[in-house]
Amino acid sequence: MKPDWDKLGDAFKGSSSVVIGDVDCTAGGESLCSEIGVEGYPTVKYFTAESGKKGEDYSGGRDFESLEKFTKETLAKKCNVVTKEDCDDKSKAYIDKQGGKDVHKLSAEAKRLAGMVGGDMNNEKRAWVRQRIALLTDLAVSPVGDKAGKEEI
Repeated sequence: MKPDWDKLGDAFKGSSSVVIGDVDCTAGGESLCSEIGVEGYPTVKYFTAESGKKGEDYSGGRDFESLEKFTKETLAKKCNVVTKEDCDDKSKAYIDKQGGKDVHKLSAEAKRLAGMVGGDMNNEKRAWVRQRIALLTDLAVSPVGDKAGKEEI
C-alpha cells in the first residue's frame, strides 16, 4: 500500500484543499494514533470539517486508483471554471486557453484526451489529463464557454 499512498501524495502535492500525510504509530506517533482511535495497521483516516478531531475511517480500496477517486470525489475542492476559485495556476491557464471555444471544440478536445487516459504515461500526467477532461466538461456547460450549442460532453 505504501507505494500507492506515496503516489497519492505526489498527485495532490500542489493541492490547496488536500493534504496527504502518514504517521508511524509504532515509532513516535503512538500518542496521536491513540488520540484518533487507530488500533490496527495500516489504518487510513480522513479529516473534514464535519468529521471532527478523530476523523473518519476510510474503508475503500487501497490501490492508487481507488484512493485517488475517493480523494477527488470526497475531499478535494473542485476547481470552479467560472470564478477560478480552488483552481491551481495550471488549471487557470488551461481555462483561459479553452474558455472561449464552443461546445463542439471543447467536446472534441475532451474526447481526444479521453483516448489518451489508458495510454502509457506516468500517474502525474494521467491525473493532469483527467483534470483537463473535467475542466472541459465544466466549461461546456458554464457561462465561460460559448453559449451557443451547449450540450453535455
